[in-house]
Amino acid sequence: MPKATLTISSKNYSSWSLRGWLLCKMANLDFEESPVALDDTNARRELLLLSPSVLVPRLTHGDVTVWDTLAIAEYLAEIHPEAGLLPKEQAMRAHCRAISGEMHSGFYNLRSALPMNLKTRHKSFKIFSGARPDVERIKEIWSECLTTYGGPYLFGSLTLADAMYAPVCTRFRTYAVPLEPPLQAYCDRILSWPLLEEWTSGAIVEADEIDELEVEF
Repeated sequence: MPKATLTISSKNYSSWSLRGWLLCKMANLDFEESPVALDDTNARRELLLLSPSVLVPRLTHGDVTVWDTLAIAEYLAEIHPEAGLLPKEQAMRAHCRAISGEMHSGFYNLRSALPMNLKTRHKSFKIFSGARPDVERIKEIWSECLTTYGGPYLFGSLTLADAMYAPVCTRFRTYAVPLEPPLQAYCDRILSWPLLEEWTSGAIVEADEIDELEVEF
C-alpha cells in the first residue's frame, strides 16, 4: 500500500497528536507527518479543549481516512496485528479497550488543569480540587494493571493503553505530580521510551506557542 500520512498539530501541546503518532510508530507503519499550522481554527479548538471532535490526528492510508484516535488504533490493530497494539488474550483485550476508552472520553478536569506542555517543568504545582479525582483514578488504573499483569507496562508489553496514557506521564512530570514508587517507575519507563523521547525532541524545537495554554488553573 502507498505511504501513509498522519496529520498532526503541535508536538508540544497536542496530546491527541502524540497518541496517534505513537500508535502509527508502534504499528511500524510507513508514514509521513503533515503538521497543521497552529493558527488553523480546528487545531486551536483542539488544543484549547473547545471541541470534542476534530480531525486531528488524521490518518490517511491509501483510500482509507480515519481521524478518531481509538479508530486509528483499531484500524492499525487490524492491518498490523503482529504489532500487539491489543493484547492477545480476550479478557485482557477487553480491559485494555476499557481503560483506553476511559482515557479517550474522560478526565476533562485533568486535561484542563494540567494541559500538556513538554517545554515546561514545575518544581511544585497546586492541582485544583476538581482535577484531583482524575489524578487518583489514573493512579488506580495504573496500579490495577501493573499488579494484575506484572508490568513493566500496563498489560505486560507495550499496547494501545500505554500510548493512550503516555501524555499523562508527561503531564505528571511537567506539574510534579507525586506518585508512589511503582507508579513513578512506570511513568519513568514511559518517559524514557525512545519514541516518546523522539517526539519530545521535536516539541522542544517547535517555535510556535499558544499563550492561552500557559495559563495555570
